[in-house]
Amino acid sequence: SLSSDTEEAVVSTQSTGHKREEGHEDSIWSVAWARSEKDNTENIVTGGVDDLVKSWNWRDEFLDYKSTLKGHQLGIVSVTINTAGTVAASSSLDSTIRLWDLDSSKQIKSIDAGPVDCWSVAFSPDGQYIGSGSHSGKINLFGIESGKLEQSLDTRGKFIMSIAYSPDGHYIACGGIDGIVCIFDLATGKLLHTLEGHAMPIRSLIFSPDSQLLTTCSDDTSIKIYDVQHANLIGTLSGHGSFVLCVDFCPDNTHFATSSSDRKVKVWDAGMRRCVHTFSEHKDQVWGVAYNDNGSKLVSVSDDKDIIIYDCPI
Repeated sequence: SLSSDTEEAVVSTQSTGHKREEGHEDSIWSVAWARSEKDNTENIVTGGVDDLVKSWNWRDEFLDYKSTLKGHQLGIVSVTINTAGTVAASSSLDSTIRLWDLDSSKQIKSIDAGPVDCWSVAFSPDGQYIGSGSHSGKINLFGIESGKLEQSLDTRGKFIMSIAYSPDGHYIACGGIDGIVCIFDLATGKLLHTLEGHAMPIRSLIFSPDSQLLTTCSDDTSIKIYDVQHANLIGTLSGHGSFVLCVDFCPDNTHFATSSSDRKVKVWDAGMRRCVHTFSEHKDQVWGVAYNDNGSKLVSVSDDKDIIIYDCPI
């Protein structure tokens, strides 16, 4: 069989599906992709250092600009879309979380998360809550209807950089600036597991679609896969040459994708615990990566201001 070096060299020549240059006027820090249950529209949302959230549609193999969602006063740290694919949420350095109707491109709500207190955001699977990590080491859960803080889960730790709900709605996980992962039981609000796998900030984490695995990525350049139920470390993967900034799990429950400061996007096989593909299209660090709803495409965003969509190799 080919050595991994040769294999990487061969596969990385695969052409990109689509590139949108200058998608924002400054670095793009976050991206989300979801299909609307209402009309099957493929919605892509990006958030930039230019204070703007932009809404796009993927149709006929083309990224169509839809609208600019204005309201934030400072750079956008995180964007996400609910499971139904109809509502986007964005968090900003201006300490607000804003909810947007993707159909009308109108703001539904602005939630004040408190001084410098929201970082990454995630919708609960039922769409009733938006969770946000905070500088105080708490996960804050805001009601979508009320727009108010409904629950706080305390890690008793440091600044929370990343959060994720398990798709089955049982757990919420967060990654800290200190490299520690906490997993909470949502029904009881209890801290179930504390995982000390990384030595540096955890920029992103994600559950597998079946909620059995948790994948984390860190500034220590590694990616870790945990068995959620037993909190066992299943594997540590290396391959990126710098900070790993984002991870997203493929709907096939087997592959996941990562993006890094090394300007690369990598696709991994979780079972085999190895990299199966590398994309090297960006000219600067790649802050965000996301799959479409069936895992046939990937989108990535970068400091180079480009939005790139790839045909998945697997």
